[in-house]
Formats: sequence, structure tokens, C-alpha cells
Amino acid sequence: MAKIKSKVLATVGVIGGSGVYEIEGIKNLKEIKVKTPFGNPSDSIVVGTLEGVDVAFLPRHGRGHVILPSEINSRANIWALKSIGVEQVLSVSACGSLKEELAPKHFVIPDQLFDRTQNRPGSTFYGEGIVGHVTFAHPYCQALSQNLYAAGKSLENPIHLGGTFVIIEGPAFSTKAESQVWRQLGFSIIGMTNLPEARLAREAELCYATVGLVTDYDVWKDDEEVSVEKVVRTIHSNVAHVKQLIKNALPGLVRQRSCECASAARFAVMTNPKAFNKATRKKLDLIIGKYHK
Repeated sequence: MAKIKSKVLATVGVIGGSGVYEIEGIKNLKEIKVKTPFGNPSDSIVVGTLEGVDVAFLPRHGRGHVILPSEINSRANIWALKSIGVEQVLSVSACGSLKEELAPKHFVIPDQLFDRTQNRPGSTFYGEGIVGHVTFAHPYCQALSQNLYAAGKSLENPIHLGGTFVIIEGPAFSTKAESQVWRQLGFSIIGMTNLPEARLAREAELCYATVGLVTDYDVWKDDEEVSVEKVVRTIHSNVAHVKQLIKNALPGLVRQRSCECASAARFAVMTNPKAFNKATRKKLDLIIGKYHK
């Protein structure tokens, strides 16, 4: 297994299940291990070429699904992908539906996030002597989301564009009272990942968009309550569709980015460079180095 420090190996990253990279037509597969200043990523990264695009695949929960949502080292995951050249991240996330029309097996491309997490470590790259703030009004890259939506229209699964993804701490699913509140607030889907993942992607100037795979109706609908068995069954039955969506999306990705994601760190740092903590500055070089020599 190759160990790398910093080299452009892929421009697109896919964060999802451990078997997502097993896509028909992928070439030159290799596994790499990336060391980061923020600890170890969830797993080794699998890199290959698909539809003429170099893609990096990272299983969010590790192979075998061994990492809780609250235990995911999202800083290491995002840093590792950026360090090998990734600029755009496609997130595949199982989710519950909070709306009747978003049925199990449907795909949802959300455009908003609502944070209900409580105990997520490493929610920012900043701190320890360098203060930074990025704009996050539009948490998902609009250009990338549009591309995913267009790529999914030819699939058997209905696909929806827009909606708010509420992220809860977990690992337990919602209570009925909580599920009803999320519905009253107008949220569309519910899950346990995407944060701090999306926020860190923005800090790192990566485009980030999510394909929400609806597995259930959370617990608000009578006789349709969520269970691990139901979630796993739905995910497994839709693996082929997820892979096809990724394959469809790659040729349409914009190579020259002009979105706000691409320059999110340009004016993010508030700290006077003369006051930078040197150790922190070194850790953040991959992100802010081009703006702060």
C-alpha cells in the first residue's frame, strides 16, 4: 500500500459506502494511505479512473462500517482528499424522509443544512492561534448539486432537487416527538452525517454536494418506522443506482470552478499573520498557504 504526502492523484472525491468504488468501467484502481496532521482518515483511499476522470473513494464509516457518526474524523477525511488534489466531493448519505412525497428509494439533492449535532469533534480546521470564518449560507455547492440532479434524471429512482437536511447526533434514531417537530419546521430529510463534513469541505475550498438516499420515513409515519434492517435492505437494493448516478455525473463536472467554494478561504482568516501560531500555520498550509505566504 502506497504512502503519500501530497500529490495530485484525483480531482473528484466520493465519500460513501465501502463498496461504492466497485463501479463497472473503473480503471487503474489502487489503494493509498494518507497521513494527515489531524489524525487518520476513516480508511485508506481507493483511487481510479472513471469516465476519464480521476476519482478518489473514501468509506465514511470505514470498511465494515466500524465508525459511529460521532466518531468520524471528518477533518482527516477532508484534509486527506484535498491533499491528493480533490476539488469536488460527492457525498452519498443514507437518510430518513420527513415528507410524504420523498419515499424510500428516492434520491434527494438537498440545498440546505440544519445542525442538531452536539458532540462532534474537529468541526473546524481553525483554532489554536488562527481564527477563521467562512461563508456558509449555501452549504452545498449549487453547481455540483445541479450536476448531480441532471445526472440522476435518467435513473429508475425518482430524484428531487432542494430541501433541508437536518443532521442529528445519533446514534439512536429520532423520537416520535422529535420527528414531528422536524416536519413542522419544514425539513425534508434527516441523517447523522454531512456535518461537520460539509462545513470542513467549505473551509478547505472543496465543492460539496450530497445524494441523499431515502431509506425510510423516520418515525413520524404509522407502520413505517425506521429500523436498521430496513435501512440496510434499502441501501443494498440501490447500490447499483448510486454507482450509475456517480458514473453519469462525472463527465458533466465543471473543470474550471467559479463558485464561492473555490475561494472560500481567501478572506476567511481574521488573525494578523504576525500573530499566527507557527505550528497551526504549518498544519493549515494546504488550505491557507496560497493566501498567507
